[in-house]
Amino acid sequence: MSEYRHRLAALAAGTALLLSSLPAPAQVAAGLTAPETLQRAAEAALRRRVTTSGGEELIVTAGALDSRLRLPACTAPLDAFLPTGAQPAARTTVGVRGASPYWTVYVPVTIETNMRVLVLKRAAPRLASIGRDDVEVQQRRVAGFPTTYVTDVTMLEGRHLRQPAAPGTALTVDHFATDVLIKRGQRVTLLSAVGGIEVRAMGEAMGDASPDGRVRVQNLGSRKVVEGRAESADRVRVGAP
Repeated sequence: MSEYRHRLAALAAGTALLLSSLPAPAQVAAGLTAPETLQRAAEAALRRRVTTSGGEELIVTAGALDSRLRLPACTAPLDAFLPTGAQPAARTTVGVRGASPYWTVYVPVTIETNMRVLVLKRAAPRLASIGRDDVEVQQRRVAGFPTTYVTDVTMLEGRHLRQPAAPGTALTVDHFATDVLIKRGQRVTLLSAVGGIEVRAMGEAMGDASPDGRVRVQNLGSRKVVEGRAESADRVRVGAP
């Protein structure tokens, strides 16, 4: 029994010696770039690129990185950048690179905004016009930038839904299309100024036009085709910028 105890004691002592010789977690990580450092660099780069004009709160969050990454620590500051041709968006990839030694890794980043938006009270069908009674203002944390969202009922005027929308939808500008003011084949009055005198003629629209949009019109008298700006639902001004 005493020999067995001596063997156990020797085994325990050997195990303790082996464990004491292993590097601590901090020592294992020494000389490597921590994932949190990469994430902070990517977030900071986007915060420098994006701003808000109305004081809304932007939330920039870097996504998780592959835990198997083993990037050597750099002697120079890290450089964070957007890939060529990329623009900040709700979901963006930011490159982070080290110069010495050289390496590059790409970090997924999301951008959200804490802001007041117009939200649908009830379901609305495609092509529906949305008015003041159809919406309410709510404070929301939404994806992307403030300019993406409808924040005032005046922004709804002259527009209709491109697709059906569910109750609780935070309305964005992409939900809407501009109403057609003049339709193809419609009879309109052509207006033009000649020597300070306004001249009128009847014409036929050769395409659809949105408010203030450009449209080609055939003069029914001369059969000449001219282009003008849709001034109202039945008038097109020729020569207008």
